[in-house]
Amino acid sequence: MSTIDVNNLLAQMRQMTAQVRMPETAVQAPASSGPANFSTLLRQSIAAVGNSQVEAGNMAASFERGDPGADLGRTMIAVQKADLSLRTAVAVQNKLVDAYKDVMNMSV
Repeated sequence: MSTIDVNNLLAQMRQMTAQVRMPETAVQAPASSGPANFSTLLRQSIAAVGNSQVEAGNMAASFERGDPGADLGRTMIAVQKADLSLRTAVAVQNKLVDAYKDVMNMSV
């Protein structure tokens, strides 16, 4: 049976709190000179969702194998981020479908 090191646990919690408070670089607007193309933005967003799913899956598999560098806290955060990004993508898809239906039902 393993013992819990309170100081180590507290240090990990502080580190995770600091990481959450850091600004996300993925949220920043891309540095492009031309106007944003909707299809390009959509492709990039879908790729980001896929990448977060793959990263979370890899971290979970690493934790399940018992790799020394695998951390439960970071794994859970990655899984939750991937879940949130997927739910957001589905919500955006539903809004786009609803908007399309509204436009198609308009009388000319």
